[in-house]
Amino acid sequence: MSKAGRMKMIKKVVEKVDHSSKLRTNILAGMATPSPPLGPQLGQRNINIAAFCKDFNERTKDIKEGIPIPCRIKVNPDRTYELVMHNPPATYFLKQAAGISRGTMQPKKEIAGKITLKHLYEIAKIKSQDPPLALMSLQQITQMMVGIADTCGIEIVRELDAKEYEEFLKERAIIVAQQKEDLKAAKEAKLLRTV
Repeated sequence: MSKAGRMKMIKKVVEKVDHSSKLRTNILAGMATPSPPLGPQLGQRNINIAAFCKDFNERTKDIKEGIPIPCRIKVNPDRTYELVMHNPPATYFLKQAAGISRGTMQPKKEIAGKITLKHLYEIAKIKSQDPPLALMSLQQITQMMVGIADTCGIEIVRELDAKEYEEFLKERAIIVAQQKEDLKAAKEAKLLRTV
């Protein structure tokens, strides 16, 4: 057999290697639109953007609108895709349990909210259903949640009194408003320096 004949035979035997990477993104439940940032990300991978948005919104119709859903999208050579959706991020659950909209700006120095051990355990149980955490024990996931809560400025307590926590949240709202004012003033001062 000639050299050219052998090369053709080798090419037929060797399958094409897929070098495309998975797209990892957070999409708000029921709010997938072709506009940026999602549209361009899908367009770069030759995915039909309108069909993807319709499919995603259909799959998330039972979830409260606006909840961030981590998605892993693998594109096949024939322009089809495999969509894997995970549970919302741990920070979302922790902030919801604490009743806050944002974490602290200075972790370890200030407390943004408080949750009980029961909340932490329930969040860990929900997150244990995610494929990346499938090989971890519930104890390991709970320890991971403790670390995430710590970086968000959420304190974990054994018991939580509703009245005390309401007072804490009122005090915290005043602190957050002051921090926002400070950030706004710093931003304006920076703009004045550049002009």
